[in-house]
Amino acid sequence: MLSLLSPLFKPLRIVLLAGSAMVSISACAATRAPASALGYAAGQPQVGIAELTTRYRANPKDKGTIITYSAALRAAGQSGQAVAVLEQGVGIYPNDPDIAVAYAKALTADGRFEQSLGVLDRVIRPDAPDWNALLVKGAALDQLGRNAEARQVYGQALVMAPGEASIEANLGLSYAMTNELGAAEQHLRRAAQMPGATSKIRQNLALIVGLQGRFDEARKLYAAELPPDQVESNMAYVRSMLTQQNRWDAVAKG
Repeated sequence: MLSLLSPLFKPLRIVLLAGSAMVSISACAATRAPASALGYAAGQPQVGIAELTTRYRANPKDKGTIITYSAALRAAGQSGQAVAVLEQGVGIYPNDPDIAVAYAKALTADGRFEQSLGVLDRVIRPDAPDWNALLVKGAALDQLGRNAEARQVYGQALVMAPGEASIEANLGLSYAMTNELGAAEQHLRRAAQMPGATSKIRQNLALIVGLQGRFDEARKLYAAELPPDQVESNMAYVRSMLTQQNRWDAVAKG
């Protein structure tokens, strides 16, 4: 059965954040969300891209530069270029787990989910899995509609890193994809209260609250993170999603 919200919550986008993978909701082309509604600052400049490009050209074999440059490219929406950088990196460091996970992130951001899973399945150790790699795998599975499998992977990641806000946030967004907004809110609210919680997490919580018709609460959550014009833009986006999905009757009855 096709979930009510899944057309609006595809694709999930992997974003490098403080060394970890973080998933943000992304809207479909039919109803494009304001950048701030998705946890990004509207008009945010891609600081450091030019410098990183120069650094990468000067030393394309440096592992740290490869990873940092590819992450910056993904954040700038240049997922194809990030994949190309990591393909070179994999050639230089064929057995390096950090390069492999970065490559999987780039592939996921570029919509190459099956290929990403193949990379991750080769690098994740069954005896000692890396939670960051598990987080990326969960996001790829969610993109493929394998939400139950994704949540199992997130659960495994939580065992390895029980206090990691990004894992709880990914779980929340996974439930949002299948229109289980109560569960989505529960996990996002828990993530928002954890050390290391980001504005992206709190804004996604505001979105899920708004989609349940609690507009005053959603506005307050947005207002704590964004300037007034972006708050109103995001609230208009929430209403447009409800209109597109014909959810007003369900909200009223709830």
